[in-house]
Amino acid sequence: MRMRLVSIAALSLALAGCGGSSDPEVQETGATPDLPELDQSLIPSMHIAPPGEWNGDLPTVPEGFTISIVADDLRIPRQMLMLPNGDLLIAEGSGGGAPALRPKDVLAGLIKARGRSSVEGGDRITLIRDADGDGVPELRTVLIDDLNAPYGMAFVDGNLYVANQDAVMRFPYQEGQTEITAPGEALTPLPAELNHHWTKAMTASADGRFLYVGIGSNSNAGERGMAVEEERAVVWEIDRETGARRTIARGIRNPTALAIEPTTNQLWSVVNERDELGPQLVPDYLTQVRDGAFYGWPYSYWGQNLDPRVRPQDPDLVATAIAPDYALGNHVAALGLDFAVDGGFGGTFASGAFIGEHGSWNRQDLSGYKVSWVPFTGGRPSGPPVDFVTGFLNDDDEARGRPVGVLFDPRTRALFIADDMANVVWRVAPTASRGSQSPRE
Repeated sequence: MRMRLVSIAALSLALAGCGGSSDPEVQETGATPDLPELDQSLIPSMHIAPPGEWNGDLPTVPEGFTISIVADDLRIPRQMLMLPNGDLLIAEGSGGGAPALRPKDVLAGLIKARGRSSVEGGDRITLIRDADGDGVPELRTVLIDDLNAPYGMAFVDGNLYVANQDAVMRFPYQEGQTEITAPGEALTPLPAELNHHWTKAMTASADGRFLYVGIGSNSNAGERGMAVEEERAVVWEIDRETGARRTIARGIRNPTALAIEPTTNQLWSVVNERDELGPQLVPDYLTQVRDGAFYGWPYSYWGQNLDPRVRPQDPDLVATAIAPDYALGNHVAALGLDFAVDGGFGGTFASGAFIGEHGSWNRQDLSGYKVSWVPFTGGRPSGPPVDFVTGFLNDDDEARGRPVGVLFDPRTRALFIADDMANVVWRVAPTASRGSQSPRE
């Protein structure tokens, strides 16, 4: 058995250098991305950036901005939430555990493991207090401990809501509180069978009446059978008072972050699409979550383009599939979404969405590994994406960091970035702000 595992590991390392690269002429982003021919093979292209060190460097930000660390030595920071008093909450954890189904799943798992932090998930919510907004916190404490892979968070009417991988929990909160020891109340159980995609994204509606929760699929393209996909690849709307829920969108493979667009109060999501159809299929995307919509998974992608691996097909359902609003690129693994409000940073970055792109594994030329910006006009995407924070990859294609959640704070004009490789939270602000510029050593 030991020899077999060693052989598989050796094979996975060899395969990490194999496979075709993408065509730079293919348009991977925007409302109408190019969709090249399928490129299937017995063993798909697999390449991930292994961990690297900062060695005194910092991520690259646009001219006129500075970047600093506001929290380090975290335990897999994922998503963030700003409380009304300005305290920053950081969800730390890692869940899942679905068994491999096919030999290539074992290989893919080994490849992906090379691109993860060795730190164990914290299963907690950490609170950071920077009362004067200068980028140098005065207080750090564990607000809630002993959670079950927390991810999405929301705050409404004196209650903090946390989306564990198996339930939405409600915790009473008093302003200024730095520790919650109450066990919390399970508001709504969440699908947790297998948890191939364990992250449960969450946000509150603009009026605070509902919570929206994104629930990812239990497979890449339905290969585990559709029975385990019951209420997977969906977005739920949950009544915040009663816990009653309804499904508002289906076929949305892995909605990893949810946010309310501020000019229309509409719900938007970033979504990770399927793998193993080639380096430039299928685009991960940003989309408005439309009530009653079907987004294709697993039968079709980007509208009604059929995935030939799925049997049996469902042509009647595919006929209803709609295309997403905006392609972010192929295999970028978008995990973070937040909108600029109150004029954002002004200028180029006044109205639009910040996207945390965790980074690819299913193509040879690495994609993602950055924070991008999608401009909006009138509540809709209105131009090509712009790199906002880069430099997470070094010259040797090692990942010194991998962005997850992003959060824009209009009061201090700062963007926070959770990084689950360096296990830090970064703060980006205009140069005129007083934030520290100390590099991570």
